[in-house]
Amino acid sequence: MQDKAIKDQISEFMAQAFSGAVIAHDQDIFEAGFGNSMFAMQLVNFVEVTFGIEVDSDDLDIDNFRSIDRVAALVQRKRAVAAA
Repeated sequence: MQDKAIKDQISEFMAQAFSGAVIAHDQDIFEAGFGNSMFAMQLVNFVEVTFGIEVDSDDLDIDNFRSIDRVAALVQRKRAVAAA
């Protein structure tokens, strides 16, 4: 799956979670007041189920989930490791 497709899926998930809000791919969702700890856990679950990866405790750094770009980068890294 290409980077754009990953970002599109994450963007769609966030738009649904945030009542249709348009989130820029580099926007910090926590700083903008969209995300909280409950949403962070929902996002982790979404990423695992949607992209077929396991988010390890080492990956649970909030910086990995601050923006669509960062979540997509995490997905790409996890997939690269799984493919190796």
